Amino acid sequence: MSNAPDNEHDQVLFAHAERTEQQDRLTEVSVEALRRSGALALRTPVQYGGAWTDASAGAVRLAEIGRACPSAAWIAGTCATAKTLFAQSFDEPVQKEYFADPNALACGTGAPAAQGIREADGVRVTGRWETVSGCEDADWAQLALMIDGAYHVMVVPTAELTVERNWHMAGMRGTGSQRLVADGLLVPARQTAAVAPPQPQDRLFFALCALAPVVGATQGALHVIEDMFASARKPYMTSYARMGESPGARHWLAEAARLVDRAEQTMLAVAHDSPRAEFGELDRARLQMSLTGAARDCREAVERMLDLHGASGFRTSNALQRYWRDVAVAGRHPLLNPYLATESLGTALTP
Repeated sequence: MSNAPDNEHDQVLFAHAERTEQQDRLTEVSVEALRRSGALALRTPVQYGGAWTDASAGAVRLAEIGRACPSAAWIAGTCATAKTLFAQSFDEPVQKEYFADPNALACGTGAPAAQGIREADGVRVTGRWETVSGCEDADWAQLALMIDGAYHVMVVPTAELTVERNWHMAGMRGTGSQRLVADGLLVPARQTAAVAPPQPQDRLFFALCALAPVVGATQGALHVIEDMFASARKPYMTSYARMGESPGARHWLAEAARLVDRAEQTMLAVAHDSPRAEFGELDRARLQMSLTGAARDCREAVERMLDLHGASGFRTSNALQRYWRDVAVAGRHPLLNPYLATESLGTALTP
């Protein structure tokens, strides 16, 4: 099939994508494929054996994974986000422990959903963090909390936390974005750090980590439709012998492909520009608008593909409906919020 990936590790993710969704988390084989592919080392510093990949290369790789398994790409993206923040927040002794395995899977959230109380032996932490993608398979968790009224992050082995399985979603089910709980957990003080808000370049990178799996999923959906056009399928209740004989179907396919291409090109353009430190508020607002526009293009593209496939595209055995649900959910992540991006751009444009 044309929609099967070329990369051997991505082939494994592709083969296990349906099972991943059914069990609401990556299969063990999928986790191992991510490790072996180097996808989990995307933001591990090079001095620890990783590949501190730039935004462009990272976005391309996450999109490639997203074509095979959007949930796997999402987890790889959140891992890259967590490792980026960790490298900026903690000193070398803690980094050496955390990055001892450059392919370790990290999870986390920036929502300060816990309180920490300083004690002689460390910080006593109690809290509940929602939607922590990949937490059941992660080696480390980087979580936000409040200590003495100030924003902090902490890093702990996920084995020291409790997982509450409350991830019940229409799409991106395989991310296993469950709740993590700490109940009076004593965390060594060196594993906590006061941090400043992320730099604008980092915020754009984090948004790219959310967008790239969406772009990849849309490309995966397009491959399904291309396979359909290459098959003996024809438009129902017409005299056409094949889908490609219909001018309307060809036009709809071209529109879907145009939207997919535009989303990918937008992603790459933002990735190329995002590291530029000299960008002002207006430049960043425009880039954020571009990201949200790309997510919208992905959603519109998959809708056209479903029009082409018809009701059979919604069979639970059809990969198209899984891509559609994943794009619909991931494309509405807060980092891709279109009305807030519009609000920011309007504010930046106002004298």
